[in-house]
Amino acid sequence: MSKAESKAEKVALTNAQKQQKYRERQREAGKRELRGYLSPEAFACYQEIQQKTEWTDSMLLSNAIRLMYAAHKLGQVGLLNGWLNEHNR
Repeated sequence: MSKAESKAEKVALTNAQKQQKYRERQREAGKRELRGYLSPEAFACYQEIQQKTEWTDSMLLSNAIRLMYAAHKLGQVGLLNGWLNEHNR
């Protein structure tokens, strides 16, 4: 079989098929998709953190949840939430 025949047999994937394969690979890697909407204040925080760290959305979300968990375990959620409210963030 020649290279030309091999290429002809390959079928191009649609965007939906590519997205499905990507999601399957992420699930196989033990990752889980979360979705939600950000308030304007949260989005401003997101933009500032993203610019400073250059993290991907996945890294930002993962680290935000882990940091929130640490604050919860250390009893600091109320203190941090108070600071955010005082500074309109």
